[in-house]
Parts: sequence; C-alpha cells; structure tokens
Amino acid sequence: MAAVCLGLTQGAIAIEARIDGVEGNVADNVRYYLDGLDTALYSRSRVESEVQRRTREALRVHGYYEPRVTLRLAEGDPPEHVELMIEPGPRVRIEVLDIRLDGDAAEDPRFREAVAAFPLAVGDPLVHAPYDRLRSRLANLSLERGYFDWRFVDRRMEVRPHAESARLYLALDSGPRHRFGDVTIEGSHIAEARLRRMLPFSPGDPYLAGELARYNQRLGETGWFGSIAVRPRLGEAASLALPAPRLGFWNELDVADGQLATQAPSAGPRPGEPRLSALALEGVSALQRAERRPEVPIDVSVTPADRHKFEIGLGYATDVGPRTRFAWNQPWINRYGHGLDHGLFLSAPEQRFTGTYTMPLANPLRDSYRFQYGFRHRDNEDTRSLEATLEAARRWEFENRWVQTIYVRTTYEDFTQGGEEAQVVILYPGISWSRTRTRNPTFPSWGDRQSLAFEVSDDIWGSDADFLRMTGETQWIRMFGDDTRFVTRLGLGAIETDDFDKVPPSLRFFAGGDRSVRGYAYESLAPRNEEGRLVGGQQLFTASAELQRRLTGAWWGAAFVDTGDAFAEWGPDALNTGAGLGVRWVSPVGPIRFDVAHPFDDEDDSWRIHFAIGPEF
Repeated sequence: MAAVCLGLTQGAIAIEARIDGVEGNVADNVRYYLDGLDTALYSRSRVESEVQRRTREALRVHGYYEPRVTLRLAEGDPPEHVELMIEPGPRVRIEVLDIRLDGDAAEDPRFREAVAAFPLAVGDPLVHAPYDRLRSRLANLSLERGYFDWRFVDRRMEVRPHAESARLYLALDSGPRHRFGDVTIEGSHIAEARLRRMLPFSPGDPYLAGELARYNQRLGETGWFGSIAVRPRLGEAASLALPAPRLGFWNELDVADGQLATQAPSAGPRPGEPRLSALALEGVSALQRAERRPEVPIDVSVTPADRHKFEIGLGYATDVGPRTRFAWNQPWINRYGHGLDHGLFLSAPEQRFTGTYTMPLANPLRDSYRFQYGFRHRDNEDTRSLEATLEAARRWEFENRWVQTIYVRTTYEDFTQGGEEAQVVILYPGISWSRTRTRNPTFPSWGDRQSLAFEVSDDIWGSDADFLRMTGETQWIRMFGDDTRFVTRLGLGAIETDDFDKVPPSLRFFAGGDRSVRGYAYESLAPRNEEGRLVGGQQLFTASAELQRRLTGAWWGAAFVDTGDAFAEWGPDALNTGAGLGVRWVSPVGPIRFDVAHPFDDEDDSWRIHFAIGPEF
C-alpha cells in the first residue's frame, strides 16, 4: 500500500489519499488528479463522485478504461483522508498506429526525427502522453520552421475497451515551406545598413523562427535600442481553404456500442445555400496556395535607447578595502552607432579614471576600433605611481567566440618602486587573444576563461625601455552533480629585458591577495632589494585549486590551495603556498566570498582573512 499526503492549494482542505492496487507512474497520476480537490467545497456525496471521476480519468490516460474503484472516506466533514482500492482491469493496447507526414515536411529531417522518436509501437500499452506530445511537437515545428499552411488532416484516437485495443491516427499536411521575404526596419536612429549587416539570414532563405530570435538578441547586444520587436508578417489564410478538422479528445468522447472514439462536430449546409463538393473546394484552395509566393516579410520595429546611462557600484575586498565605481555610458552618440564610456574607480590603494570611444565596423558586434585613455594613481606597499595612458585598438570576435585585439599603447609613468624613482614614456604595440564562456554568469555552474597577450617595446620608436612581455591566464569552473563545484586557475607572465629598472610598476609582476595567492597580502610577493623593499618581478607563476560543496540552499563551503610567486629569474627555488577554508553565499547582489587562509611560507605563521564580493570571472 502506498500513501501520500497531498499538499494544500491556497484556501483548500488537505486530504490524505491511501492508494492500493496500482503503483508507480499510474499511482502518481491518480495523486496528481486528486491534488486540486478541495473537499470543503462539496457535500460528502459529491466528494465521492468527484474522487471516482478524477481517479478514472487518471487511469484512462494510462490505458485502463474499465477499472473498478472502491473508496472509503474518513469520518468527519469535510473528510480528511480517503482510501482507494483500485482494480485497474485489462489494459488497452495499440492495434493500429498510423503517423504520416505530407507536404515539404515529409523531407524535413527535424520532422522525421520527431516521428522516429515516438516511443510507442503496435502491441504496446496505450499511454496518451506520447501521442499528445508528438501532436504538439509537430504543430510547434510547423510554426518554427515556416510551414504556415500546416494542418492535421487526420487526428484520431479510437479506443475499443471491450476489445482491449486502440487505433492511433495522426496525419500532418505541412504544405510548402515559406522563406524569408523582405525586411522592413522602422524607428531606427542608427543607419539602416548597419542593422542589415547583422541579419543572420538573407531573403530567400528557409524560414526559421530561431533566426528572428537571434536577430532580436543581436540588436539588443548593441545597446542602441530601448525596445525591439522582430515579427513575421503573415498574410490571411485563403478564404476558400478547408478548415482543419476540429477533433475532440477525451473530454469530448462519445460512447456507442461499447466503443470510445473521438468525433469531429459536423455542420451540414443550410437550406438554400449553394453546395460545393469537398474535392472542388480542395482544388480551388490548392490552386490559390500554389499561386501565392511562399515568402514571409519581416517587420522590425525599434526605439532608441537612452542616450546617457549612469551607474554606481559599491563593494569591498580585503585587497583594496572599500571600493566605489561610477560609470557614465553613452551607447550611441551618432547614426553610425559610435559609443563613449567613462569610468571612475576609487579605493584606498588605487584611483583611476578611464574612457573608451568605440567605432563599430561592418559587423558591429564583432568588429570595431577602440580608442582608450586613462589616468591612474597607485599607493600600495612600496609602489607609488602616477600613470597616463593612450591606446588605439582593432578588435575582432570570431565565430568560436575568441576575441583578437591588436593595439598600440603609450604610457607615461612617474613612479617610485622600492625606493627607486623614475619617469618613463613607453610606446608598445601588442596583440591579445581572449575568450570567456559561462552558464549563469553570476555563479557559473560551467565556464572557462582564457587569455594570452604579447607586448613589445623598443627605443627604435622612442620608448625609454626595450622589452618583450607575455601574459597568460586560464581559469575553469565545472560542476559534478548538483552540489559539487570545482574551480581552478593558472597564471603566467614573463618579461625579457635588459632595462628592467625602466619598466614601470604597471608592467612588472606581483603576486598575493584575494585573486592570486591567498594567505598573503595584496601584491606582497615579489623580489625585494637589499633594503627589503618590493621591486617587482620579471616572471610570474600562480596556480589555484578549489573544491566547493553546497551546504544548504545558496550557501557553499570551500577548501582551497594556492601557490605562486613573482621572481627575477626562471625556475625559482620555491613557491609561496597558502591553503584554507571558506564560505560562499550566492546573494541577490552576487556571490560573497569569505576565506581564512594559512600561509605556509610566512615567518609569522599567521592566518589571513580574505573577503570579496563579485563573480569569479
């Protein structure tokens, strides 16, 4: 005997149902059908009849058409539980299974796959759900793939309980597949040619609803528009076309001579009306459909986005303490879609102001020129720096989501590093590749980030230092089941130079901190001079491995090991290592991380707390 306590719907009296005689999916379906029954709304006799009716309906969809249901309600009004004794009786099996595709869909692989995936065969017990799912799937595919003249010419489920047999018929006439027609764009303040270059289809291509969604998404990613509507313009159906048969299902079943069969309502001609044969009507409608061009014009309607957007963000991290970010974004400043962004970042060790002017090219989402400028002041540990930077860059994004950037950057930096003062002007071109992929960006269940960059400076074009600089990073997030998460990270860097004293602090390497080697202070790991002051490194290596486990709900526990250092020569004798435990809370404003780490290579042998807000990527 199986028992389940059915949950309360709002304002309903719970009833406990004890079911004997069936189990598994059949019993679960009976419980589901009884779940919405509010016994307080009915008399006792009405409750009995309602339980009987719902139980029989639940059994019918699993092929049991002649069950015997005995029930006993508990004493009291309203009754608090019911005991069901079910003898399901013989199960109806499929005798005839006739599924057909006509029209262009007969050669469409997606339709053929849907039919091939139908799980029932002749001789199997009848279950209604797969038949209903296939019917819905074929209808949805017709609309998604441009078969706008589709109809079911046969849609019947005939059941003969006395013979324990069922006959299933489903025939779809898709008609011709429509193609994309002309695209009309209204309301755009951006040059129309730029929007047309973003189209994922061309007029004459086979229609796919997903392509309209993709175009809508692309327009949204530009940030140019406040509202976007991309719709097919469908003409009215042929006036003489025969209507699709209105076939009823189990709520419209007729019972005759012990046979259950779906029936289509019939309506004969009224007296005095002209009479046309079905063949004549079908011939005229077919002729009309043949003359109509199977194309679907696309209407695009947009409105401009706000020209100015302002954002403010507050945060905290152990590395920098409280931090504030202000942003002023102009997603479009002219009809070509050029944009301008400004940002101000404030924290105790660092303050910076940046601006980026973006010029989209032929493919606005993938190709652009970017011109950037920035000012930064740093005062951290043994680093004092005032920096001004200008950069011109060409950006490409490829189909595989890798982003390639070629840039030329010039930096003026007035700095003091480890007690050594200098003023330098560095002009250096570079090239970088990067890719970020995530699912659920706030707290990724899957994701990875890769980056690689090369930069070169030479006195031939006026730089104060000669160097070749390389940086690379890879980070991975993977889930194992629903409650275990693994995060790993590897970072590399190298500078080949004979002018290291002229390389500014912004280009030297430092390790340690929340996003580097936990257990050590922010940028505290690097070579030091004879006075014990940090001078920065020519090489960098950091690695991290972290295992997270869900504790409950949005709370996760973490165990981690970090190692790494910045150093002056290749192949350091030892790396600094830290390990510890932490807690993650996926809050409404983003993940909050709290870690306690122990530095194994610290003479003080102390513990360090790390606290940060924000996603890993």
